[in-house]
Amino acid sequence: MSALSANHPLLDGRTSDAPLIRAYRGERQPSPPVWFMRQAGRSLPEYRELREGVAMLDSCLDPEMASEITLQPVRRHGVDAAIFFSDIVIPLKLSGVAVDIVPGRGPVLESPVRDAADVRALRSHTLEPDALAPVEAGVRRTVEQLGTTPLIGFAGAPFTLAAYLVEGGPSKDHLRARAMMRADPESWRALMEWTADVTGAFLRAQLQAGASAAQLFDSWAGSLSPHDYEESVLWASRRALDHVRDLEVPLVHFGVGTGEILPAMLSAGVDAVGVDWRTPLDEASRRLGGSTTVQGNLDPAILSAPWPIVESAVLDVVDRGRAAPAHVFNLGHGVPADADPSVLTRIVELLHSGAARS
Repeated sequence: MSALSANHPLLDGRTSDAPLIRAYRGERQPSPPVWFMRQAGRSLPEYRELREGVAMLDSCLDPEMASEITLQPVRRHGVDAAIFFSDIVIPLKLSGVAVDIVPGRGPVLESPVRDAADVRALRSHTLEPDALAPVEAGVRRTVEQLGTTPLIGFAGAPFTLAAYLVEGGPSKDHLRARAMMRADPESWRALMEWTADVTGAFLRAQLQAGASAAQLFDSWAGSLSPHDYEESVLWASRRALDHVRDLEVPLVHFGVGTGEILPAMLSAGVDAVGVDWRTPLDEASRRLGGSTTVQGNLDPAILSAPWPIVESAVLDVVDRGRAAPAHVFNLGHGVPADADPSVLTRIVELLHSGAARS
């Protein structure tokens, strides 16, 4: 029996037959449903106007603002799903960890986690259910306005959160995180248990409030060898997803630069795997055993090309996606800040027109 309420969109019929949900569950659609990572936010003028003078994390925790930002790309582009506007470090902040988003840099931690004592101090922080109230309110407000369009909940994977905590901010190679993983495996495991549980709770709150699917983002897992991922990270991703398995919603796992670990990511227990632009979808499907829905994977850089080039690339992605049982069209990473929104709208129109039938 699902732990979702009877009036949840998946149970009351609003989204259960949506093309996105059916594709995530392995049912090929006439044309691939489409949404874009980072569709809500920086590329839209209406977003920039609304966010003016408001700090990033404050906007995420304002239910009215977060809901409006989530809805903006649905209205503009006509995409087949919304993804809740928030940030992967929100569960850290709501747990009492001092973190901020620095413009032009990204998440920055006041006190990086560098040794066993730091991990013990971090584990004294807990994510209380009451702290998630703004997230739940934002989701409920959004779902009320989406109707039959599904909302995707999301959370950062444990490794990506741990990498931010150990590095103290963004990093190109995550050397400190990888060093702790090898040099102090006991502290690393304790850190990953904590990140898995707080991000799992964050994901569960969104789903119980009305999100119809969920995506776990492992932005930095591509820095790991397959061995390190499978030995020191995969179990924590499973643990995060264990927080929501009883809800019986479609689950997606995505990472950047993760072509070599796609089968391991699938084994975390998900219905679909997101693929970045580096691995063609037909090859990704082969690596995944040919039995899993794939999501992706247009190179975001192509968005700035002339339309005939964009159109050709979109059709190529759709063609390669036919190798999988089902395909959800997306970018291979997030929408660039300088992307022309009209190009995204044209991609959606192309996919919905039937010209890119799957």
